[in-house]
Amino acid sequence: MRDVPVFLFTGFLGAGKSTFIKETLESPEFGNDGRTLLLICEEGDCEYEPEKFAGPGVRVETLESEDELNEANLRMIAAKGGFDRVVVEYNGMWENQKLFGCMPPGWLIAQEMALFDARTFMMYNQNMRQLCFNKMQTADMVVFNRCEKGFDKMPYHKEVRIANRKNMIVYEYGPNDIEPDDIEDPLPYDMTASKIEIEDEWFAEWYRDLNENEDNYDNKTFIIKGRVALSDELPDGQFAFGRHIMTCCEADIQFAGLLSYYSGAVNLAVGDWIKITAKVRVEYAEAYQEKGPVLYIKTLDKCEPCDPEVATF
Repeated sequence: MRDVPVFLFTGFLGAGKSTFIKETLESPEFGNDGRTLLLICEEGDCEYEPEKFAGPGVRVETLESEDELNEANLRMIAAKGGFDRVVVEYNGMWENQKLFGCMPPGWLIAQEMALFDARTFMMYNQNMRQLCFNKMQTADMVVFNRCEKGFDKMPYHKEVRIANRKNMIVYEYGPNDIEPDDIEDPLPYDMTASKIEIEDEWFAEWYRDLNENEDNYDNKTFIIKGRVALSDELPDGQFAFGRHIMTCCEADIQFAGLLSYYSGAVNLAVGDWIKITAKVRVEYAEAYQEKGPVLYIKTLDKCEPCDPEVATF
């Protein structure tokens, strides 16, 4: 079975998805290398005009409700064949994972773009944060359109970076007037120090960057506070060190832990707050079933809980 690239466009109604897709499909440069399936999951403000589409042909399929977004229905659409790529105009009120979980075999996300109206983004982000976060978390590119010259980009930049540190951010001021985001995101701690102390409010950022850029942390020594998690599956001298992290909202709070080696682990209890000095080594660990960051603890002391106890970005 051949792979079929899927180009996914997400965002709320009025964010400009339909306009962007319409202009793309009507461009003479588009579609010369194959046929396209356009999967529409909401009725946008801009109507498609198939007679104006470029290329050898575009087939349009529409899903009227979220109930129709299921594996059986998408398999039936895929079985009709006659296309080389899929373009999806996704409903802003549906979470991306619903689509990811029911795509037919061979459908692979080639690119994902999230579009937001800069004038309404902060309101949507405040009132429907989970849905906004969901769109930004997996997007390759986040586009804020209808921007005004001289506006403060930092609040928009920060919200995207909470969800995803690596996607591209673009600000659109009008036709053919775009500006890529060039705001740097320096780490709040000094990675050149012999012992790097992580303040309580930096834990979430430290944990994420450690897992995304683990080689940068290999053989670095850190002083940091967290909690103890024990498991019967771990042998003597091993436990999990970490904290609960809230990425988006209370519903997504999870314990973020790292395998730790400490000879006195037998004296620890689940939930203990501890302050450790530990060296990170990136190596294969049975607990991970793969290579990953492991803490070799040099010193350990009981301590007061962090305030607040749940870490955030």
